[in-house]
Amino acid sequence: MKLSHLFLPITINGMTLKNRAVMPPMGTGYGNTDGTVSDRLLAYLSRRAQGGTGLIITEVCAVDPRGKGFPSEIGAWKDDFIPGLARIPQELHRWGAKAALQLHHAGRETFEAATGAIPEAPSAIPSVILGQPCEAMSPERIAEVIDAFASAAGRARQAGFDAVELHGAHGYLLNQFLSPFSNQREDQYGGSDENRMRFILEIIAAVRKVVGKDFPVWIRVSADELVRGGYDLAFMQKFVPQTVAAGVDAIHCSVGVYSTPGGLSIASMDTEPGFNLYRARALKDVVKVPVIGVGRINDPELADQAIARGDADLISFGRQHLTDPDFINKVRDGALDDIRRCTACNQGCIDRLSFEMKSATCSFNPECGREYKGPAPKADPPKRVWIIGAGPAGLSAAMAAAARGHKVEIFEKENKPGGQLLSASRPPHKEVFMDWVNWSLRSLKKNFVPVYCGHAVSDDEIRKQKPDAVILACGAYPVTAPIPGLDSKTVADARDVLTGKVELKSPAVILGAGYVGMETADYLLARGITVTVLEMQTNPPVTKFTAHGYWLHKRIKDGGGRLFFGAKVLGIEDDAVRYSWMGTEKVENAALIVTAMGARSENTLEGILKELSVPHRIVGDAKSPRRILEAIHEGHKAGEEI
Repeated sequence: MKLSHLFLPITINGMTLKNRAVMPPMGTGYGNTDGTVSDRLLAYLSRRAQGGTGLIITEVCAVDPRGKGFPSEIGAWKDDFIPGLARIPQELHRWGAKAALQLHHAGRETFEAATGAIPEAPSAIPSVILGQPCEAMSPERIAEVIDAFASAAGRARQAGFDAVELHGAHGYLLNQFLSPFSNQREDQYGGSDENRMRFILEIIAAVRKVVGKDFPVWIRVSADELVRGGYDLAFMQKFVPQTVAAGVDAIHCSVGVYSTPGGLSIASMDTEPGFNLYRARALKDVVKVPVIGVGRINDPELADQAIARGDADLISFGRQHLTDPDFINKVRDGALDDIRRCTACNQGCIDRLSFEMKSATCSFNPECGREYKGPAPKADPPKRVWIIGAGPAGLSAAMAAAARGHKVEIFEKENKPGGQLLSASRPPHKEVFMDWVNWSLRSLKKNFVPVYCGHAVSDDEIRKQKPDAVILACGAYPVTAPIPGLDSKTVADARDVLTGKVELKSPAVILGAGYVGMETADYLLARGITVTVLEMQTNPPVTKFTAHGYWLHKRIKDGGGRLFFGAKVLGIEDDAVRYSWMGTEKVENAALIVTAMGARSENTLEGILKELSVPHRIVGDAKSPRRILEAIHEGHKAGEEI
């Protein structure tokens, strides 16, 4: 086996894992609102166990109702939960995976609608992100929560779990006590390093007393908070040996809290894969128990090398488990090219859960979170299905339709498949988007699905061939505003700039600061072009709240790019853009003017399909220009239902 280190067994306090691959806790929103385990959550976890992973750690499980981070978080604060929780290890054991329950209290990182009471914390300092009022915990309440962790750990053992993980990372309650950023107490639980460590160490001791010596217990920590006023890696190197002395059997090394700039706890595509492994190595240097490394790891080869070097003993593949639940088995079988790689786009998982308040999924895996529904039925009878457009919606639709047994053909008017991803993959750190296109093409080839590029389907062709069904995934075309001089030779569309159809010149002015405009600015700055971005809206369309948005703004600022919001373009003349901003008319010289003002759906073939009564679906940008998540999911759904 090529990646031998990843497949070495390892034993943690009597629990032997068949390999070093770990699925870490990831919030899904799949639990029931009464805190019980749902069929949906169980099917999702089972699917990952079937994929070959050695250890699966559940998402957060509240030890107290006041510690819930979101309304559908599962719970372990009373014995009534034990039968439902027991379903998880029973199911995971069927596939040879070990099951650990992550014990959690959100502290101030929650809201009253989830907890039923005002959030509690070491000190009455609101969450930087949520801004919710919270109250400082009394010594008596601290003792109750310590007991709650211990009791929950006991219930986990009764339910048949193989281990428990204490969530001491990401700015939740245990982390809050540990950090001067959030703990300003003046009693025995605050002030000095030793006092701030006390709460966690007492929890570990209480848990160990309840579960006994022979039950694996470990802690997940943020090795460095990376916030002003927080603790650093040197502090954590002092702390983790004390957790081992108190009774933990392993260290799970994460990084950051939710207010860390750039969202490093759930790092976006803007961060290098394995960026946090050096911190795992730093903790491994000071303890003699196994260390689990984590941090945007989607490459089994990188993981194997990290284990071989001694950076970590086990590797957590987080969102990679969402994108491809079978990837560990594929590695074992030597089928590395079959792995569907996580791009760290964050659209379907953390952004959806945190900002849209919806249950998680994966942009590139439409089946994530839908495992409980089972596969789509086989086509009876199979039909001749045309997919018009080989962008993300079309490719996704083709794979789903082919899997059902339909005879599928794809037609793409451009000379290459990929659609909007051909341009969207060009800005810095976004090359990974083409990984999915190439994976899709390999999958389609195995299913004998032809892709005809440079083939624009016409009304006459549909009239003559009359396919049994059609999925329109023609995408969208750029639109512009009625600006005088927009037909100047210096003006180009952003997509043409990104795909190399336009000669790059400096300085450049970009009209529009949505994602296309901002990413084009990022692209040009990386190539040494001076950039100014003009946006009519007064507030940035791309916010800094998401990780990708934060890094875009930072790179543009650090690269010398200028952003003007509330700028109205008046006209283009003599290699310059005339605009008004804050009541003043200004002129910006430009050797290249780039339009990034939005897009309009391309669905002109719908008319002939209606005329001929050909069953059809319109998906992705052809329906309405949106994100890659909607394109892939809508395409998949159409392929399953056509």
